Amino acid sequence: MSSPISSSQEPSSMVAEVNMGTDPCSPVIRATVVQASSVFYDTPATMDKAERLIADAAGLGSQLVVFPEGFIAIAVPGPEVERLAALAGKYKIYLVMGVIEKDEYTLYCTVLFFDSQGCYLGKHRKIMPTALERLVWGFGDASTTPVFETPIGKIGSVICWENRMPLLRTAMYAKGIEIYCAPTADCSDTWQATMNHIALEGGCFVLSAIQFCQRKDYPPPPEYTLSGTDDDLSPDSVACRGGSVIISPLGTVLAGPNHEGEGLLTADLDLGEIARAKFDFDVVGHYSRPDLLSLVVKDDPLSPVTFKSGKSEKLKQEPCWINKAQF
Repeated sequence: MSSPISSSQEPSSMVAEVNMGTDPCSPVIRATVVQASSVFYDTPATMDKAERLIADAAGLGSQLVVFPEGFIAIAVPGPEVERLAALAGKYKIYLVMGVIEKDEYTLYCTVLFFDSQGCYLGKHRKIMPTALERLVWGFGDASTTPVFETPIGKIGSVICWENRMPLLRTAMYAKGIEIYCAPTADCSDTWQATMNHIALEGGCFVLSAIQFCQRKDYPPPPEYTLSGTDDDLSPDSVACRGGSVIISPLGTVLAGPNHEGEGLLTADLDLGEIARAKFDFDVVGHYSRPDLLSLVVKDDPLSPVTFKSGKSEKLKQEPCWINKAQF
């Protein structure tokens, strides 16, 4: 468990030392899951907080840092994306960042990926917003369900209750995902069972990042109320209790779940565990029955308007940006 939060509200850190007894020649990478609140309605302050958290994780020797769902609301591409890329390069980490993406007049719940050289790799847009989120967010499509092959493993992300969609999970397994990032806002006890199941089902490491929010993290009323809570909230009342966790392909909890406060959950991931897990159960390999059950994924971009000539004129100049085609 994480140590108590200081009065400055900077997150504590926790490093799990777990001897999995695997091949000493297999790659081992250190990963950190961030459990922290955004600075609501203040993007610059949230960016500054993200940099402090990234620096702290890098100080622990982490090569991969995963943030919660919807941590920052930004345009993609945009200056904040450029800054996140620069931070990944500065601290030599792979960065998985949950954002609310503003694309013209539509919002998407999105995860952005950056490599340790400071390059933007791409994004995943949530294909099914959860519950009432459908009133606010747009729907992604399967063209943004990437799994990136990197020197530290094959990295991808599935957001919140997308993780309850077995066909989407199967598509990610078929892409060879090894480090399965699951940012969410679900702080329930049942979420832990979901994460453990995915680790076993997919034979992959599961890293779930959840915000920890208190009443004092939000602007003052009366502009809104916190549903499902008592009327007599104190500044320290918990609105989202976290529950971030890191789980191995064999179902071992390597770090977390943390329900105590903001913190950094860090663990060493022995990628040799993946082969050991797949030997027992490979859901898209020797444990599949494509003669009986199969899946077709329509991964072409879906657009409400298609110009058959292919000669439609762009009305705005695209920014000069490294890997801009990935947006």
